[in-house]
Amino acid sequence: MSCISVSGHTRGGMCYYFESENILFSGDTLFKYSVGRSDFPTGDEHALLENIREKLFVLPDDTVVYPGHGETTLIRKEKKMNPFF
Repeated sequence: MSCISVSGHTRGGMCYYFESENILFSGDTLFKYSVGRSDFPTGDEHALLENIREKLFVLPDDTVVYPGHGETTLIRKEKKMNPFF
């Protein structure tokens, strides 16, 4: 398991990537066709989007994303269809 620091939703945000199973638990960072809110006191929209691009979108395209809320998705789908990118 890899812990991935993804500040932006809030300071200290983390995602958890299980390489052998090819799954990512994204919490409130990345959702199906959306991203987490960044309007909290320690949130930062620019950091959130940058961290997703640089740290999550580099994972294999077929990585299954389990967000904190809602349906699962794939990194491939988010790179192509998420309106925030």
